[in-house]
Amino acid sequence: MTTPMNITLKIEELALFACSIVVFSTLPFAWWWFPALLLLPDVFMLGYLVNPRVGAFCYNLGHHRALGLAVYGAGFWAGNAVLMLVGVILFGHAAFDRIWGYGLKYARGFRHTHLGVLPEPKAKAA
Repeated sequence: MTTPMNITLKIEELALFACSIVVFSTLPFAWWWFPALLLLPDVFMLGYLVNPRVGAFCYNLGHHRALGLAVYGAGFWAGNAVLMLVGVILFGHAAFDRIWGYGLKYARGFRHTHLGVLPEPKAKAA
């Protein structure tokens, strides 16, 4: 169900995603690196192959905006453009996921997020 609060949260995440694009544009990389790397942080979902608890921990680690900010900050401090790129991608990916309702996970399973419970996938017709 879409509520005014859900819409507000999605607009906020859209603004944060736009900020990641603006910050990326200051880095010395071709524009295509951003879309090429944007979904790479989803590799953190591999923890779900172990169990939901490990999966939630790994997913949350890779999708926490503070990690993106910390990596970017370390890169900025060290003058390392690659670390700054990794930080921007982590931050932008987290915002992008949250636009679509994929929040930080609870150990109950992938569908249980801090933004609510994701709907069941629709069954395909036979």
